Amino acid sequence: MTRLTPDAGDEPAAIEREATVPVPAAASGGPVSHAIFRLARLHRMFAGPLLRRIGLHPGQELVMMHLWELGPQRQTDLVRLLDSDAATMTRTVRRLEQSGFVRRRPSPTDKRASLIEPTTASHALRRQVEQVWSQLEDISTAGLTDDERTAALHTLERLECNLVQAATGPGRTTDAEQ
Repeated sequence: MTRLTPDAGDEPAAIEREATVPVPAAASGGPVSHAIFRLARLHRMFAGPLLRRIGLHPGQELVMMHLWELGPQRQTDLVRLLDSDAATMTRTVRRLEQSGFVRRRPSPTDKRASLIEPTTASHALRRQVEQVWSQLEDISTAGLTDDERTAALHTLERLECNLVQAATGPGRTTDAEQ
């Protein structure tokens, strides 16, 4: 666990931070990957209760953000926008529909498709979702300077680009090849 108080003689800047989850020896070749796993798990752990207070589950707010920003979307477009899979998006949209935050309507240009659109009730949630994300940002970046926040964002964006490139580039390994 992370040490919350320094030992006698520790300088505040020298307090060692340990992983919140023990790093197994098998993960020793991937310390950054294991740190990403731990960070994502903790972020979701904080996001869940904050979102549940406003009637959402983690991930649903991202769907709503895109719908508020872009307007009605086909479910396949939401899958692409959120880099999701069809089954997960189907469950997410169904739950949002049951909660009264989205509705389906026939696409005027494609008779086979329906559009997912935010409801009036969901628009009342927008400010609350923005507040939750601000709160998550404050929790996640507490104690960082503006320069450290910028550097962290740059590093995370670089890691994301590396993974996107690996997923779409030559030599990519797919599930079917394994």
